[in-house]
Amino acid sequence: MVEPAVDLLILAGGRGERLGGLDKAALEVGGRRLLDRVLEAVPVLGGRVVVVGDTPVPPGVLRTLEDPPDGGPVAGIDAGLGTLGTAAPWVAVVAVDQPGAAPALAALRAVLPHLPATVDAVSHVDAGGHRQWLLALYRRPALEAALAALGRVRDTSVRRLVADLRWHVVDGGGEHLGDLDTWDDAARWADRIG
Repeated sequence: MVEPAVDLLILAGGRGERLGGLDKAALEVGGRRLLDRVLEAVPVLGGRVVVVGDTPVPPGVLRTLEDPPDGGPVAGIDAGLGTLGTAAPWVAVVAVDQPGAAPALAALRAVLPHLPATVDAVSHVDAGGHRQWLLALYRRPALEAALAALGRVRDTSVRRLVADLRWHVVDGGGEHLGDLDTWDDAARWADRIG
């Protein structure tokens, strides 16, 4: 079966307050920037890429900001979708602070050809039982409809955005989960990667 193309929307607009205001996208873990680690997923996903945030991006990668800036992840998702257009039927939404995003996304993409049309989104669930909304694949029309139903995207929770979507949980690849919010997280990821 042919796997559909998946666009990649990377949320990189956070303030990194617990890291002293550092640009998380530029933070190096294991000798590579977090943004570059997430971008490793591009060849596997096969779609276009947009980074939402005020950070440098490589050539060929689109960049945008929510308007006005600092509107939260839902506003970032809305801005990113608007920049991507409607090329691919699926979109991966990923927070830039996920050093293991590329292999996790590869595991999610592998299930797409086998999903029923009733599934709106695909994710892993972490060890604590939490669905990973910001490391997930979304059927684009379902995500766009959820955004339209909100009415207001600024300062809206991701939980509210995705509450009515029909999810499929993928077991394989969950070992790559984990975000990086603090210097302790950075040290743990450096040990994990190194």
